[in-house]
Amino acid sequence: MTRRLFPAVRIGRPDLAGLRALARSRRAQRWLVQTAMVASVVGLAPVTWMHLAAEDAVTTVAEVPRQDVAVVFGAGLREGEPTPYLAHRLDAAAELYHAGKVRVVLVTGDNGRVEYDEPDAMRTYLTGRGVPDGHIVSDYAGFDTWDSCVRAKKVFGVDRAVLVTQDFHIRRAVTLCRSAGVESHGIGVSEPLDASWYGGKAREVLAAGKGALDVLLDPDPRFLGAQEKGVREALVARAP
Repeated sequence: MTRRLFPAVRIGRPDLAGLRALARSRRAQRWLVQTAMVASVVGLAPVTWMHLAAEDAVTTVAEVPRQDVAVVFGAGLREGEPTPYLAHRLDAAAELYHAGKVRVVLVTGDNGRVEYDEPDAMRTYLTGRGVPDGHIVSDYAGFDTWDSCVRAKKVFGVDRAVLVTQDFHIRRAVTLCRSAGVESHGIGVSEPLDASWYGGKAREVLAAGKGALDVLLDPDPRFLGAQEKGVREALVARAP
């Protein structure tokens, strides 16, 4: 009798259910990766477009071409006073005015509630820095960047302007105002690269998506209203 040197090894049937589950898992992983890649490209496309579209228009106080009007976008109040970011925008606008780069400052912000009045707080801050009250015009319905740009054009009759905001926001502001019919240059105010700056930079990705839709759909602002003569009258008052 022949003796076996090795034990018999039985090869069982493959676990087909497990193999199918593994294949499904790998397909799901590939789908998730591909979806994430597509979402990233789509999500970053608007902010990339705005960055490139406005690159030629972002400059400094010293180099910006002279214009009649500076537009300063609201950036929030704290206990009725401009937040540091808004104060820095207003400082840049005052510098533009005193350098003779602009003749009138249009402050645009939120006054949707009686107790919250960005434009008046902005006006007070500017007059405290030597900008005459009669050379400041207030837009009380600048609820977002698109609304401010459209109202600057349709309500206040601004055709050309220097826009003043933070450096992470300025390219979107320029792109939207140009799309609304305002020939624009931009002053991007620099800030320390702290948590607030990075937060603002991250929000721009989402805001750029909304901005791209605004350009595409061209909606009226939340409140349009009748045309106002404030900018025109301020310019006449400043005529040499």
